[in-house]
Amino acid sequence: MGKLRMPNRAVMVPMTRGRATGEGVPTPIMAEYYGLRAEAGLLITEATAISRQGSGWLNAPGIYTETQVAAWRPITERVHAAGGRIFLQLWHMGRVSHPDFLDGALPVGPSAVAAAGETHTPTGKQSYVVPRALDAGELPGIVDDYRKATENALRAGFDGVEIHAANGYLLDQFLRDGSNRRSDEFGGSIENRLRFPLAVAKAVADVAGAGRTGIRISPQGQYNDMKDSNPLALFSAFTKALNGTGVTYLHVMDPVTADHMLSNGEPQMHPALRPLFPGTLMVNGGYTRETAEAALAQGTADLIAFGVPYLANPDLLERLRAGAAMNAPDFATLYSPGVKGYLDYPVLNANATP
Repeated sequence: MGKLRMPNRAVMVPMTRGRATGEGVPTPIMAEYYGLRAEAGLLITEATAISRQGSGWLNAPGIYTETQVAAWRPITERVHAAGGRIFLQLWHMGRVSHPDFLDGALPVGPSAVAAAGETHTPTGKQSYVVPRALDAGELPGIVDDYRKATENALRAGFDGVEIHAANGYLLDQFLRDGSNRRSDEFGGSIENRLRFPLAVAKAVADVAGAGRTGIRISPQGQYNDMKDSNPLALFSAFTKALNGTGVTYLHVMDPVTADHMLSNGEPQMHPALRPLFPGTLMVNGGYTRETAEAALAQGTADLIAFGVPYLANPDLLERLRAGAAMNAPDFATLYSPGVKGYLDYPVLNANATP
């Protein structure tokens, strides 16, 4: 993939685990967590805030202070020592942050449109608030935050970065007309709504270099109350435009089905996007060994991303090869602090050195 040599086509996708400190500093147990999973062709970290403004999840890591950068280095070193490759996912939460994370300031978004639902903050569960609409003059500064976060990731030893433009976070909010109600050059038409996310993609790829930048989209997902009037047209245009940015891979969240049709009657999106993007296509959506091998054999994907199975199975590939049973994840400890539900899942070969 670009200049990256991968031993297999399995990828561990980002999954927020809440094991950093309240200041977004990675902790030592995270090195063991990622090191245990280094057999994957590529590891992508949990979503990582590019700035204080972009944060908004309890005990999620950041990459915008020197303390955070220094704390990531033992993690990348552990993965590399185990023979792995690791990208950092760049994250700005936009409107689905909360004032409790921002010293009382409003979260920001493309428009003053609140998401439905609630979030967990340091003071408990809170409803999302109406965000402050970003002024056009502020957007170059956020692009620069992405650029600096990419520089920091490379200094911390990461092999590359993935831009989080999915799941209803800031870049996704700019893409979709349900959350982007702007009337300036960053809103209205599809071309205008692509403008800011494309600026971010180009800035990140310019820093990371050839073969070191991916981007994640969720065209079918309704995450965080996201809506769009024509997602196929939108994400087709976005995929085409990414070809000129230097992005190496496109990571598409798209539920796996036998007939490429979703339960709501809509078709899967990635088959339509595949011919529009000549780079590497990664698919993510509940794949098993059988459906993953079928997708690769059919040529509908180059890489297969696994999420939930990796929560409880650090030796996932070994289990897939052996046809072994999988550990079931304990969702009650998904975001809790400490090693319980994080480092205590059994592996098939207990004597193996990660």
